[in-house]
Amino acid sequence: MNKAIWALRIGVAGEFLGHGMLAIEGKKDWLKWISDLTNVSESTAATLLLLIGLLDVAVALIVLVKPLKPVLLWAVFWGFWTALVRPIVGQPIWDFIERFANWAAPLALYYLLKEKSSV
Repeated sequence: MNKAIWALRIGVAGEFLGHGMLAIEGKKDWLKWISDLTNVSESTAATLLLLIGLLDVAVALIVLVKPLKPVLLWAVFWGFWTALVRPIVGQPIWDFIERFANWAAPLALYYLLKEKSSV
């Protein structure tokens, strides 16, 4: 089980680090989506995206160093929401389905850690 836990920790951390860095760099599509979904200015969207990026990087580091269950549950919620945004902004449903691992991997890690701690 230890190898599976480490594989999931690395996978979840990689996903959140990658997304976090893209957010910190101000990915154009994401700026537009934030602005459209929340009806805020582009500069406010840029600030929100920067904060989201920093939070994603923090999640990645926490999952690598010491995966905390509340952080993993946040990762499940955030991974699901960011995947769901795709069809909401007009992309095909397949863009949502393709990103199932964004929320399923932290969910699997959460349950493996929960099971391990109850043994």
